[in-house]
Amino acid sequence: MIRSAMVRIDAHHHVWDLDVRDQPWTAGLPALRRSFDIDDLAPDLEAADIDATVVVQTITTPDETPELLAMAAASPLIAGVVGWVDLEARDIAHQIAVLRELPGGGALVGIRHQVQGEPDPDWLTRPSVLRGLSAVATAGLSYDLLVTPGQLPAAISAAGRVPGLRFILDHAGKPRIARGELEQWSALIASLAALPNVAAKLSGLATEASAPWSVSQLQPYADVLLTSFGASRIMFGSDWPVSLLAAPYSETVAAAEHLLRGASDSDREAVFGATALEWYQLPLHPMESRP
Repeated sequence: MIRSAMVRIDAHHHVWDLDVRDQPWTAGLPALRRSFDIDDLAPDLEAADIDATVVVQTITTPDETPELLAMAAASPLIAGVVGWVDLEARDIAHQIAVLRELPGGGALVGIRHQVQGEPDPDWLTRPSVLRGLSAVATAGLSYDLLVTPGQLPAAISAAGRVPGLRFILDHAGKPRIARGELEQWSALIASLAALPNVAAKLSGLATEASAPWSVSQLQPYADVLLTSFGASRIMFGSDWPVSLLAAPYSETVAAAEHLLRGASDSDREAVFGATALEWYQLPLHPMESRP
């Protein structure tokens, strides 16, 4: 296992095959209403000097994660898989153990649930969910927080009540950039970042902004993340192919690099690799690291 800061990682992207399973949420999004495979992303990764990726679940079904693990087993580009299990199930530990025995099971690095779609803003603090999160921690995996700003208080509470679990906030908690809402979100982010077991992704910001978006529009939100968490707890994620709604892959990477233009070399290396390596405990092969 490698812990080299020179490895560049895209810590958040998706794949799906509409011939295998529908993605109903794409019905009103023509740009996303097709299948996306790791081979589609590969040329963009090479052009952006990205060595490895973390692929993240998209659908709340147990069938998707084995498919992602099999893809990781077949592709040297995929270093980690964030899958789905039923957090409220009594046999969650067994579910995780079964996944780890599948082809590619060693690439399972985290679990995620579509909390943003839960009508209960306090879903994360349900006793059954907290029990599930504790099981994820016991398994040595991380947990991706996919929440909206209104769900951040529950995320703060859950992270505080399961201190042994590495929480990773997706898409900065989806701030309402298009509305210019900054102050309340900033305060919540500061509270979340005060917990040492939470990291965050520099991802998904452009799709939350108004079109046409600009780096200057995103900068205050990126600055809050960096100030609150520090580079050692921030990781870059493209959110491809959802990011295509806002920009091509190359522009998404360029925007992230521009948002970090005032950071030190070591901080940029952390955001583009070292943080993801550490927080996801990625099992990279030597061939995937830079000389």
